[in-house]
Amino acid sequence: MRFSELVDTSRSIAQTRARSSKIAHLAECLRRMTPEEIPSGVALLSGSPRQGKVGVGPAALSRARSAIAARASGLELLEVDRAFGDIAAIAGRGAESRRAERLGALLARATREEQEFLLRVAIGELRQGALEGLVADAIAAAF
Repeated sequence: MRFSELVDTSRSIAQTRARSSKIAHLAECLRRMTPEEIPSGVALLSGSPRQGKVGVGPAALSRARSAIAARASGLELLEVDRAFGDIAAIAGRGAESRRAERLGALLARATREEQEFLLRVAIGELRQGALEGLVADAIAAAF
């Protein structure tokens, strides 16, 4: 699945008040995912990567923000998941700086909407109205 599809779904549910509509948007997005993509998609739609906190503070996140991609994004959902895994695995001296650098490389390939989504997920501030319970209901509706 293209990452932009997940971001579009997030935007749709953020703009919707009705719980049933949010579930319908989420369920439709989940149905389009491959079985391999579902764990990553569910985690991101719930507001955090599967890997947990990425270990990049607000100042480093600001520095990591890149120029907005001039063309349509080529990011795929599993590619974003792998990038978060790589970032979370970075340890040792200078880890925060290296994590921010890796996040910056990902952001450089993202559209404005994808960048906003990624940064909000990275700091745990997605605030789209898709709490875990809502996503669980969407999983049940989708499958």
